Amino acid sequence: MKKVLAGLALFCTVSLNGFAADNPVLRFGTDPTYPPYEYKLPDGTLTGLDIAVGKAICERAKVQCEWVETGFDGLIPGLNAKKFDAILSSMAPNAQRQKVMDFTQSLYQDDTRLISAKTAPLASSAQALNGKTVGVLQGSVQAKYALEKWRSQGVNVVEYPDQENIYADLANGRLDATLVVATAGQAGFLVKPAGKDFAFSGEAVKDPVLTSTSAIGLRKGDEQTRQKIDSAVSQLKQDGTISALEKQFLSAL
Repeated sequence: MKKVLAGLALFCTVSLNGFAADNPVLRFGTDPTYPPYEYKLPDGTLTGLDIAVGKAICERAKVQCEWVETGFDGLIPGLNAKKFDAILSSMAPNAQRQKVMDFTQSLYQDDTRLISAKTAPLASSAQALNGKTVGVLQGSVQAKYALEKWRSQGVNVVEYPDQENIYADLANGRLDATLVVATAGQAGFLVKPAGKDFAFSGEAVKDPVLTSTSAIGLRKGDEQTRQKIDSAVSQLKQDGTISALEKQFLSAL
């Protein structure tokens, strides 16, 4: 019996490789610091739109979901090191990422917005932000955009390992603004007591690097996993499940 249990334990630690029939486990990598998409309840339970979508995908694909938590900047290296099988963490499939990984079809769309104090509104341009300090999530498309487009124009762009620390420094006056996915900024900061004196500032930022879609990231060439996930996502879109989950997690924003 001990040998059987030991074998099962080893079996569960081996990475899924394209939904192998003898190992029906799909491991998602995620950074649970980005409500309403992925975050933790006070008891440590993972929740959020992406978590709910991931569970629905696993149910349709008839596999078991497992979640591997890591910082956003470590998600792509973790995927390529086979620490997990796919990334489900509000990741935009921009051109740079597509060079090193594959993506499923899109899940949903959103805008990128600037957040600043209500008493100090800022336009979302390099000229308006000259001399200001803007916090961005390390490894995100918002960080890439701000570093490439704003830093050379005199904007002090500061990268953080997680968005929660950005909100804390913004509330404490250490930052003038943050550039963030709109629904994440609303749910993670603006609707909370710490964000009561802050608001979206300027227009949504538009740029090819800031693709407004979110998709699931995969290792290059893992067509079997992509096809399985895409099939499940198509079913969830067709029967209204994803739409219902969006309403559940985003309607109160």
